[in-house]
Amino acid sequence: MARILLIDDDTSLREVVSFMLTEAGYDVISASNGEQGLEKLSTHPDLVLTDIKMPGMDGMEVLNQIVENNPDGAPPVIVLTAHGTVKQAVEAMKSGAFSYLLKPFARDELLLTVDQALHHTGLEKDNARLRNLLKKEHQATGLVFKSRGMSDLMNQVKQVAGSDATVLITGESGTGKELVCRACHDLSPRYDQPFIPVNCGAIPAELMESELFGHLKGSFTGAAQDSPGKIRSAHGGTLFLDEIAELPLSLQPKLLRVLETHQVDPVGSSQTLDVDFRLVCATHRDLEKEVAEGRFREDLYYRLNVLHLNIPPLRDRLEDINCLWDHFTLMHGGQDVTSSAKLLGELASHQWKGNVRELKNLNQRLVLMRQGDTLDSDDFQRLGPSSGTITPAVQQSPDNPTDEGLPLKDLPTDGVSLVEMEKEIIRRALKLCGGNRSKTALFLSIPRHVLIYRLEKYGF
Repeated sequence: MARILLIDDDTSLREVVSFMLTEAGYDVISASNGEQGLEKLSTHPDLVLTDIKMPGMDGMEVLNQIVENNPDGAPPVIVLTAHGTVKQAVEAMKSGAFSYLLKPFARDELLLTVDQALHHTGLEKDNARLRNLLKKEHQATGLVFKSRGMSDLMNQVKQVAGSDATVLITGESGTGKELVCRACHDLSPRYDQPFIPVNCGAIPAELMESELFGHLKGSFTGAAQDSPGKIRSAHGGTLFLDEIAELPLSLQPKLLRVLETHQVDPVGSSQTLDVDFRLVCATHRDLEKEVAEGRFREDLYYRLNVLHLNIPPLRDRLEDINCLWDHFTLMHGGQDVTSSAKLLGELASHQWKGNVRELKNLNQRLVLMRQGDTLDSDDFQRLGPSSGTITPAVQQSPDNPTDEGLPLKDLPTDGVSLVEMEKEIIRRALKLCGGNRSKTALFLSIPRHVLIYRLEKYGF
């Protein structure tokens, strides 16, 4: 039952309106003046009906007090007015009143206006509840951990999430830098806006400018239509530049200008466009070393390194292995699968050069290739690091792969396309280099971003 506070100095009108509302099923609380009405706000009414013209505190002041004292959600206010004060009623609506009723009003008109006001309030409450549910859903970061190191990191994430300052996330490959970035986004006021990830190492240098800043149709060969670019696509939300150290040196000053001016210049356009986004970057490289060796601009480095989050490697947080292993087992369809203590012990003693990604890939293989509902150390030995079937991240990489040579004697040539041959060469080089993309690119004498582009193209 909705509760309505009725404020009017006219006793007879107050009694008639109170009767109409009570008969319609509402709980009515009456007040004969503005001061008394404000006191009765402590009963938390769902709706307030107030006359505008009253001795002492008038209806306008009552309305202003209600709005000012309830910033998180004032009850809707309907003002009652005579023909001579319609202008005041309009001013009241500008000040926050839901509607007004001209005296004398009919019963149906009164009940319809009250019903509309309560219905509107109910919709607003439902929307607020749904927004809160959405925010809670987004705030489930997806990170699984028990270790002190990751707990400290997540406390830092919560501290920086509310800011729009640029964040630099560092850590070894496979530690979960994108997940930490998503946590920064999901815990921020921008949580319901776009999250746009870009891998700077996976896009050829000649396409990077248009990919980031956008382009106009016909601005270069192959530009068949306008493109907003990743930066403008992240408007209102978060742009995540992974492998930021791979950003071509020629584009670094342009990114710096966007960060300083909050404006972007699409390729082929003379128009400068405003953009609002929060930038989070990640790298496994030592950017200070990159700066010292001239591969990364010092001014951009300091602009990116406003807030720094470093993710510890898995070998430094072994207490996370069990909960991560159970999480991945469920993720890979092993709802009824358990793991033996001996297996968990072997997992804890492994070096995990590929970090969480390596653990995840190993878990997927063991779950899919299991021979029963219990994963044991035998499975680890049969399908784990020594089997030769594990993903590149867990291969033992040679210190100097260029001295090993690439086995090409049995490379198929008859009836094999150049594409298939290239795929096989890359596969063998990756295996030889232990899955390390930088070593593989160096070994094959190709730029790292070209290798990454091929890896994604061929589905490695």
